[in-house]
Amino acid sequence: MKITDIKMTVVKQRLEKPFWNSIVTTRSKSRARLEIYTNEGLIGMTMCSGSVRTKLNTLKEKLIGEDPLRIAYLWEKLFMGGTRKPIAKGEYINAISAADNALWDLKGKALNQPVWKLLGGVQNKLWAYAAGGYYEEGKGIPELCEEMTTYLRQGFQAVKMKVGWPGITLKEDAERVHAVRKAIGDDIALMIDANNAWDAHTAIRFGRLIEPYDPYWYEEPVRPDDLEGSALVAQALDYPVASGENEATRWGFRDLIERGGVRIVQADPNNCGGISEWMKIAAMASAHHLQMAPHGQGALGCVLVAAVDNGLVVENYLRNFSTDMVGDLEFRDGHVIMDDAPGLGIKWNEDLIERYGEKY
Repeated sequence: MKITDIKMTVVKQRLEKPFWNSIVTTRSKSRARLEIYTNEGLIGMTMCSGSVRTKLNTLKEKLIGEDPLRIAYLWEKLFMGGTRKPIAKGEYINAISAADNALWDLKGKALNQPVWKLLGGVQNKLWAYAAGGYYEEGKGIPELCEEMTTYLRQGFQAVKMKVGWPGITLKEDAERVHAVRKAIGDDIALMIDANNAWDAHTAIRFGRLIEPYDPYWYEEPVRPDDLEGSALVAQALDYPVASGENEATRWGFRDLIERGGVRIVQADPNNCGGISEWMKIAAMASAHHLQMAPHGQGALGCVLVAAVDNGLVVENYLRNFSTDMVGDLEFRDGHVIMDDAPGLGIKWNEDLIERYGEKY
């Protein structure tokens, strides 16, 4: 089998109402699908960032004509081959991630097996959480609490909310957390996500303010690449720091883990180097007694959480949980249920892709 072509479809939609976290305002959705074609008619597909389009020609140059089942060889060729030096973060590592993920989808289809089983198949019923709690114009504490309790009515037993927006004080932000805790009750896991909002000392101060409200984890409290700051926060608090969505490759995670800056590892298969690299990171995390909670949409994250013995929980974005370019996961009683669909098992919303997609 040989790779004959690589294509992308980018889907863009403008939102009716913008929302924001501590650093980024979202006014539109931009998602994409990478497609790897072969001479035997099999097509590997994966979700990815629209930015991968800038590296599409590079992927074609390095992959067309190759055997798609030699995934580890192709990863090394993409990462090391023909460049002055490898680039361990940014758009190119995202492109490597997309290609690697699509190759795993293709391999699963070639073998007529689900990737989560090919990778290990440790668990088929996965704890899941609803990610939300963004800031919006006109959205106060009552509206935030209503959002969080809506997720509970949908069956989730864990929710995540944003903190860290500089438009309010630390105490006001802590009040948001307090209100949500009261609204959802004591038995629901409440994850707190700061999106790299603070320096270490401010992050510790806020972490202590919300400690009485029993956070399940404190996500990305400090700036990206501030490994020392993350370690300071982790040492100062009695509940876990979760981090890693902005980190890439096994070497980046080695440094984060060995510095003691993370207890729950959030490697994103779209950013870290793909499924192949994610599995190496998961093995390293397991050796350090750490759990994996991949950042990103659940359609891909569930494959990885199911594969490993230290897979903790699947993230789901309810703003596009049912209406995105992918279809619903099977979801019951707060858990995603895995099936035996070959490849990654992603159910594509072809009507939406055809309506809004731009092909490259």
